[in-house]
Amino acid sequence: MMASITSELLFFLPFILLALLTFYTTTVAKCHGAHRWRPTKKKRPNLPPGAPGWPLVGETFGYLRPHPATSVGRFMEQHVARYGKIYRSSLFGERTVVSADAGLNRYILQNEGRLFECSYPRSIGGILGKWSMLVLVGDAHREMRAISLNFLSSVRLRAVLLPEVERHTLLVLRSWPPADGAFSAQHEAKKFTFNLMAKNIMSMDPGEEETERLRLEYITFMKGVVSAPLNFPGTAYWKALKSRASILGVIERKMEDRLEKMSKENSSVEEDDLLGWALKQSNLSKEQILDLLLSLLFAGHETSSMALALAIFFLEGCPKAVQELREEHLEIARRQRLRGASKLSWEDYKEMVFTQCVINETLRLGNVVRFLHRKVIRDVHYNGYDIPRGWKILPVLAAVHLDSSLYEDPNQFNPWRWKVSGSAGVLLQSNAPSSFMPYGGGPRLCAGSELAKLEMAIFLHHLVLNFRWELAEPDRAFVYPFVDFPKGLPIRVQRIAGEHSVLTESTAT
Repeated sequence: MMASITSELLFFLPFILLALLTFYTTTVAKCHGAHRWRPTKKKRPNLPPGAPGWPLVGETFGYLRPHPATSVGRFMEQHVARYGKIYRSSLFGERTVVSADAGLNRYILQNEGRLFECSYPRSIGGILGKWSMLVLVGDAHREMRAISLNFLSSVRLRAVLLPEVERHTLLVLRSWPPADGAFSAQHEAKKFTFNLMAKNIMSMDPGEEETERLRLEYITFMKGVVSAPLNFPGTAYWKALKSRASILGVIERKMEDRLEKMSKENSSVEEDDLLGWALKQSNLSKEQILDLLLSLLFAGHETSSMALALAIFFLEGCPKAVQELREEHLEIARRQRLRGASKLSWEDYKEMVFTQCVINETLRLGNVVRFLHRKVIRDVHYNGYDIPRGWKILPVLAAVHLDSSLYEDPNQFNPWRWKVSGSAGVLLQSNAPSSFMPYGGGPRLCAGSELAKLEMAIFLHHLVLNFRWELAEPDRAFVYPFVDFPKGLPIRVQRIAGEHSVLTESTAT
């Protein structure tokens, strides 16, 4: 028996010695100042300066307080003045670094997927869907984006989308009252972009009952996207979720009809829209296609319509820009008639040089997309600061676009800043190209950015050739958290009679 006990003690002896050694190195040696056994203390990160604000909510309410789109707002002004262009805060319930620094913003977007990844609040995914391009990351996002880029290729922009943009432009402008009646320019811009996207996504024609019902549901849906995520009856978020279900129901019926037509033998039906493209050219599931179409309807409608409304707003206050714009488009119209054409061509579009200056300046000053949501996925060291893994980081694009060290008189609408003296083309001013990011950048650069600029250019072409306009009452563009005109930008228009007017021609319908 003694032999058995002895053998058991010998078996456990190494473990006992190891436990004693561990105790010694962590306790006894520490007490006696044995420095060679003392563990190295982890260096505290050098976080950007800042303050967490209130418990739980942090500084979120101050950050989202409405302010003119042409300013960064008091919150950003005060924090940048106190802490610098890179500071820390607590926003949307998370520890956050806010960047108003052009270099850091560019660094964030260029290192998408390596050091940073998209990280929008969960409520956004609940509204747009888990397969929305806005919330997807990694391979899933790349696959969805590739489908969008293929559908919006330069060939399709020239052959299909340019004529469609012009047709929808004229449909809207022809409906405008010829004299004093005031109406909402923002509402008209939204109608234009929604009808264009509905046609190209699902072949839904403007003015039809189903299209109008979908548009009204979409208005309710959008109010919920920008509301507090309170999901109980009566709230904007709850109503938006109901509208989401209705919109997806329409898309699903369209999908089922299309699949039925495609399954018929010798079917000659060939719908040239995104729904057809996704069904034929991808292996996406039904849920993925539904979320893809919904998110593109959102992205292609909301930001483009707001940019167009902002252009009308800024130009109304800058008669000199309107005059130069009109002269450019009169020349394009003259050349168009000389060659006997009734519609704009891609070559006409490329001649809209000053128009592109107006578009750039509208996007810079108006800041339709104010900031982006990103998450740090690896510890980052930048400009002496440590930004720990797991923190949120917000590149504030608006703060860079309104930075006086990059743009002279940044709060003034000045399209000429985008022209280089002596150059026939449109070039960015020498110190600004890398800081101008109205559509984001890197792997998540907006897939529809070229379509958005095409829409604005074609609409402005026919607007300045056919109308003079003025604000019917004062209105300002506010941010909360997306740009909006509180009064809808009411305007009055006066038609310009002349040989270049096409509002009464049937050839462009």
